Amino acid sequence: MHTIRRLLVFAGRYWQWLLLTSVCLITLAALELVGPQLIRLIVDDALKGGHSHMLAYYCLGIVALAVVTGIFTFGQQYLTEFTAQKTIYDIRNTLFDHIQRLSFSYHDEAETGQLISRATSDVQALSRFLGHGITHVVGDTLVFLGVLVICLKMNWHLALVALATSPILAVAVFKFGGKIRPLYTAAQNQRGDMTTAIQQNLMGIRVVKAFARENHEIEKFDKQSIGLLERNMEAAVVSARYMPFMDFLTAAAVTLILWYGGVQVINKVLTIGALLAFNAYLGMLIGRVRMAGWIVNMTQNAVAAADRVFEILDTHPESHVKDGTKRLTDCKGGVEFRNVSFSYSDGSKVLRNINLEVQPGEMVAFVGPTGSGKSTVINLLPRFYDVTDGAILVDGVDIRDYKLKSLRQSIGIVAQETFLFGDTAKENIAYGKPDAELEDVIEAAKSANIHDFIEGLPEGYETHIGERGVNVSGGQKQRISIARALLMNPPILIMDDSTSSVDTETEALIQNALVSLMESRTTFVIAQRISTIQRADKIVVLDKGRIVETGTHQELLANGGIYKDIYYLQFEKGEHSAESSATDV
Repeated sequence: MHTIRRLLVFAGRYWQWLLLTSVCLITLAALELVGPQLIRLIVDDALKGGHSHMLAYYCLGIVALAVVTGIFTFGQQYLTEFTAQKTIYDIRNTLFDHIQRLSFSYHDEAETGQLISRATSDVQALSRFLGHGITHVVGDTLVFLGVLVICLKMNWHLALVALATSPILAVAVFKFGGKIRPLYTAAQNQRGDMTTAIQQNLMGIRVVKAFARENHEIEKFDKQSIGLLERNMEAAVVSARYMPFMDFLTAAAVTLILWYGGVQVINKVLTIGALLAFNAYLGMLIGRVRMAGWIVNMTQNAVAAADRVFEILDTHPESHVKDGTKRLTDCKGGVEFRNVSFSYSDGSKVLRNINLEVQPGEMVAFVGPTGSGKSTVINLLPRFYDVTDGAILVDGVDIRDYKLKSLRQSIGIVAQETFLFGDTAKENIAYGKPDAELEDVIEAAKSANIHDFIEGLPEGYETHIGERGVNVSGGQKQRISIARALLMNPPILIMDDSTSSVDTETEALIQNALVSLMESRTTFVIAQRISTIQRADKIVVLDKGRIVETGTHQELLANGGIYKDIYYLQFEKGEHSAESSATDV
């Protein structure tokens, strides 16, 4: 009930429409209760009572009843669907909005397929419940209570006989609901796993093709699909066990009413018309009771889906992290890491006592072995994660005191994993500054040495470059990503190994284009190629989460250490001579 109440809170925003829907439901329930009485009047009054002239009026009454019922049925169905779809619209948008605001750490661990499943199939299950389930619950309850009152008033002895099996039926429905809900939850989770398998396969289809692993992927998906089949069949078995028993109890009620009612008709206690009306009312009761199993089935499915949706909504968003009150405006670009340490939620310590001061306009490069903490240091600056100990200051102020949005708007990022949206080249470059003029977009593209390529596309900057940039090379994607960051003209620029996927010639083009641009901003660079970072004002060498060396390229070579080992590992094999490479770029 707690979950259903939370759903109804969303629906409560449209209380005016719900009120109109309730009016329609009450009217329909009343109209349905009138039908058997007209049958009773036709049999007892018009046929058996000899008032044949009333037969036409009673028949016209049935026709009029059908017309009015049709009008209110249309109103009820339209209003119900309207309210349900508006509610689902709100839930779906709220869920998507919340997912956007969840922290990096959440997305590090969450499975994309599960998120997709919850935003699609689970939300659709809620749509069915809100559109049909609640309507049946309210409407059937009204009819059930109305029939009960009428039957007790017509013949309370016969009503009690007809309801003799109801307690047993109620217990069966309750047990059915208790058993079916966890099965539906398991089925929904399995559907999420299957969606994850599809998503991972489509994202990695080139790897699959390259290694000829199609059959392996088919078998892997088949296991997930079989798992979903088994979960659904487990739920179907429970339904198959309970539904026939419920049908038996309703049939027993029909038998009792025909037997006991027939005896009363024979003894002149009950008229034939009343028995027919009573039987019609019993049919309504039986229909509602049988529908109860379907309603419980749908409700438990919806509750299982809602629990999965609310599990995401109950996860603290990034906004739950303490947000500052100051706006970062006119950023100079001075950055200081003061005794910074960081550990992930599992307790593993990644950074230890990082102390680093960067002056505005300086270029700082981070190098070190894989897993040394280079990317983690970079991710702390825009608060993708918060430091465990110590503080990071921008222009002398703890970044936790800045409003998160203003902080990130002052930082341009070129990520190691380049992602382009299935949109035009212009829209991809202007993603961080959607109101940018085309001239500014072109200027940024020129600075990133990608303008000539874009101009050569069929529709220039209006060319759709495809999902994930599938029709452009890795180097071209990287340069579009660089242009995206440059267009923001941020005072602080982060480049996370942004030249790792380009050839030497393209790297040189990018580096030459960025020389003048980096002079006016503080730049943090992570790079595996020494040639990329030789001109850095400060090179920071990390190892096992600690700063082990700091200095310029020449200073670090002279000191000897990890940096020198990395340097000679790259250049001693004849790629470049130490002397010539020392003056590169």
